[in-house]
Amino acid sequence: MKHFKIEEFDCPGLPGSGKIMDQCFLEMLDKAREIYGRPMRVNSGYRTKEHNVKIGGVKNSSHMLGIAADISCKTSKDRFDMVNAFIEVGFKRIGVGSSFIHVDIDENKSQNLIWTYY
Repeated sequence: MKHFKIEEFDCPGLPGSGKIMDQCFLEMLDKAREIYGRPMRVNSGYRTKEHNVKIGGVKNSSHMLGIAADISCKTSKDRFDMVNAFIEVGFKRIGVGSSFIHVDIDENKSQNLIWTYY
């Protein structure tokens, strides 16, 4: 990866767990970062089942499979640019929150969706 360190995807309390992340997912995210042209901060990458429960994640969270990440996003302009970059590289599942954007490549879930967390 050119723009991220694998440690950015570690689950809190489990150093090295970022290595569980899916390589294809990481390559897509890295390409999106290249298109976006500005730094991206990972809020959440890999999650253990216990951590997912602790933070109130959904029961079948794609984070636990290493195929999802939440990326910090503060402004409407950043949100627009990030979503465009994510779509351009092929993400088909995008969730938009007030302070982050979720992307995943979970083929066992509905595709071609953008949802909100509001």
